Amino acid sequence: MTNELFCETIGYKFRNPGLLDEALTHSSYANEHNRDGEKLKFNERLEFFGDAILEFLCSEYLFTTYGDLPEGALTKMRAAAVCEESLSVLGGKIGLGEALYLGRGEEQNGGRENPSIVADAFEALLAAIYLDGGRRAAEAFLYPLLIPQIKAVTVHTKDYKSLLQQFIQKEPGESVEYVLESEEGPGHNKTFHMCVKYQNNVVGRGTGKSKRSAEQEAAHDALILFGELKDET
Repeated sequence: MTNELFCETIGYKFRNPGLLDEALTHSSYANEHNRDGEKLKFNERLEFFGDAILEFLCSEYLFTTYGDLPEGALTKMRAAAVCEESLSVLGGKIGLGEALYLGRGEEQNGGRENPSIVADAFEALLAAIYLDGGRRAAEAFLYPLLIPQIKAVTVHTKDYKSLLQQFIQKEPGESVEYVLESEEGPGHNKTFHMCVKYQNNVVGRGTGKSKRSAEQEAAHDALILFGELKDET
C-alpha cells in the first residue's frame, strides 16, 4: 500500500510526510537500509510518545463519558481498550500492517500480521499525526476507531469466570474445569479454543487470542446456558 493510499484510508494528509515514513518504519527495515552509514529513523521513539497520547485521550474520554463509574472500573476499561490485542485490531481496520516498512526477516515471519508490531505502529502513527496536525487531528483520527472498540471491550471487562464460579458454588463442593481443546496459528499470533466442563460435561466454549480471553468467553457461554445471562447474539 502506498503512503498516498494509506493517507486516504485514515483520512489524514501529512504536511510533513517524513513523520509518516518514520511512523511506518520498523527497526528491521531501518537496519537493512542504511544511507551512507546513517540509519533511517524508525518508529520506536514515536511509539513511546504515542503510548502516552493514547492513554491520555482514552482516559479523558472515559472520564467524561462514564461519570458514574469508579476509578477501578475506568482503569479496567482503559486497559482493555488500549492493550496490544485491541490496538492490533484497530490497526487491522486501517490496513496498517500492509503499509509498514519491514525488513526481509520480519516480512518472511509474518510481521505484517504480528499484533505487537501492528500495535506499536498504531501508537507511532497516532504520535505522528499529533506532531503534524495537533490534538484535534489526533482526536479526529483516533476517536472514530477507539470509541467503538471501548464499547466492544466494555463487556469483556466483566469477570465471567468469577461469576460462573459463584453460580456453581451455590452447590457445595462443585467446581468447573477449563480445558484447552485446540490452538492454531504461528507463535506470535495464536488463537486458542477452550471449553469449560461441569460434572464432566462441556457447558461452554470460547475462542480468543489468549487462553485467558478464551476462558472468559467459555464462562460467558456457560452462564448463558445456565440462564444467568441473556444471549445477545
